[in-house]
Amino acid sequence: MVDRAAILDELAQAVQSEGGWSYSSTGASQVEPTCLALLALSSQRDRWGAIIERGLATLTSWQDADGAWRVRSGRDEAVWPTSLALFTLASLDAEPLARGLAAGWLLSVSGGKLEKPDEYRKDFDIDPEIMGWPWTEGTFSWTEPTSWACLALRKAGHGDHPRVKEGLRLLLDRAFDGGGVNSGNRRVFGRATEPVPSMSALMLLAFAGLDDHPRLEATRRYLAAVAERSSDLEHLSWIRLALQPWQADPAATQALASLDQRLREAYQARRESQLFGISVTREALAALALSPEGGPFAAPTPRGAAPSPAAPAKRAAAPWTERLASRLRGLGIRAIGQLRGLPSETTVHIAPAASYQSDLDSLLREQYAAFREQVPLQGKRVVLKPNLVEYHHDRVINTDPRFISAVIGLCRSEGAAEVIVAEGPGHWRNTEYLVTASGLGDVLKRHRVPFVDLNHDEPVKTPNLGRLTGLEFLYLSRTVATADVVISLPKLKTHHWAGVTLSLKNLFGTMPGICYGWPKNDLHWRGIENSIVDIALTRTPDLAIVDGIVAMEGDGPLNGTPVELGVVVMGTDLVAVDATCCRLMELDPAKVGHLQLGYQRKLGLLPEERIKQIGAAIETYRRPFETLPRFAYLHAAHRAGSVKTA
Repeated sequence: MVDRAAILDELAQAVQSEGGWSYSSTGASQVEPTCLALLALSSQRDRWGAIIERGLATLTSWQDADGAWRVRSGRDEAVWPTSLALFTLASLDAEPLARGLAAGWLLSVSGGKLEKPDEYRKDFDIDPEIMGWPWTEGTFSWTEPTSWACLALRKAGHGDHPRVKEGLRLLLDRAFDGGGVNSGNRRVFGRATEPVPSMSALMLLAFAGLDDHPRLEATRRYLAAVAERSSDLEHLSWIRLALQPWQADPAATQALASLDQRLREAYQARRESQLFGISVTREALAALALSPEGGPFAAPTPRGAAPSPAAPAKRAAAPWTERLASRLRGLGIRAIGQLRGLPSETTVHIAPAASYQSDLDSLLREQYAAFREQVPLQGKRVVLKPNLVEYHHDRVINTDPRFISAVIGLCRSEGAAEVIVAEGPGHWRNTEYLVTASGLGDVLKRHRVPFVDLNHDEPVKTPNLGRLTGLEFLYLSRTVATADVVISLPKLKTHHWAGVTLSLKNLFGTMPGICYGWPKNDLHWRGIENSIVDIALTRTPDLAIVDGIVAMEGDGPLNGTPVELGVVVMGTDLVAVDATCCRLMELDPAKVGHLQLGYQRKLGLLPEERIKQIGAAIETYRRPFETLPRFAYLHAAHRAGSVKTA
């Protein structure tokens, strides 16, 4: 039987020397795991008093002068941890001055306004003029940061403030009639989206102790149904915390009756699988959820008098010397871009693969022989970046685990010193669930290959070598930034935002969500095409291997139709690889925005006559792919003259 006290012991032992906690056993301390660990340990304050007091002092020391908490060693714009810090301090009735500053800052901040709100109402079935809170400053309001802000401000005694009431209105506006929420869009281009358990639980917690609503009642039914069929520790922990304050609801009471046992079984199963390392957030959530009294989430009312919110101070502007240095760096990067050259020709290999039962090991070895000299794997630390978006048992969404298994085998046969599979999905924060449910976890266990959640990986501040987004720096995940070889392993699909999603679009998943939010909203905000090319120029993958055995057409990346294309595409030039994939789909790569932009910025080659096709011929496997009507222009006949000269 799982012992809650033992979980708390492990949390106490995981504290770092400075007094905070990291997401895993390594890496720098961050606000979110520190807050959750403190909340969990606070149930035994007599025992862990010294660690808690040191943790509170450390947490307070991370607060900026304007009252906000930001991702440590990350982007200044990533302000979402402020709500978690305020909720923690208010729950522990600590640091009244810091609480007042944080409340004042939160009450002064809202999501960014949109230029065409009527289009959002039509396309996404939400009211974009209701303001909540964003993941990063100046961007759209999303459900998870809004839920945390409402929770924190209510806990801190400001539940009657108009901003909190507006935030709660936003959550109800984004909720589904059938229950639950996701990041925030109820529909995308006419297609209903689906709820996410953890985000739905947080939304429900934000309303604890308030009047009921049909969408809240439906959310409780949705969460109770998820609890019945789920074996995921994070989902079950959030669901138990969320249902605890609603025990007057028979659906909640019935679910709670079995949740303790299911949660303990999920905790034990995660430990025994040895697939994932220590996760401070999951350990803390499990301890909080197993608390009989429900912990700090069970009591929405503040403890003691609420400190008055302080007017937020403005952050000091960068000194002129820093602004000058930034301008000089920009000039240097522009010069590097102008000097960047492209070869007269590049090579892309197409190999036929009738199914995932084909001899993929031999196929990949044969393909790789053409690129071994350019990308040697022997003795290298290799990071494989598959496409892992969401999991639905009846949809072909992700890079197939059998395909990933064959690539792991290729790396091992070539003598790679270390192989890591890494991904940072943009839709779900619970990456462990996606890895397990998709079948990738079984592959990793069989090969004894570690998995890294790039969303919570340590950020590495890196000069942006593209500058198309207007960002001077990009924050790469350390796992990707320090790899000897990065291999992009996308699924060949159409995409409702970018037209196609291939080896370049796959790079969105290399950017830490803690810095850019979910669904990496800040990068979308600055333009998908610009972001793709900036990321690719800053850390260009060394090889792309595209899973086109079963592809997707239509409303990709989630809701399209499977296509048995039967190919694997490999190359070192990602623009050329993706252009070849477009030609297999009978789409004009010169009209795909990020491919044309990448060619113009000398990221890779686009003209068909400059791409040497080896292996199977495009004509043998070419077939027309359906797209959403908004991408009808991609179906125009291929014309060499339509490609602008780099």
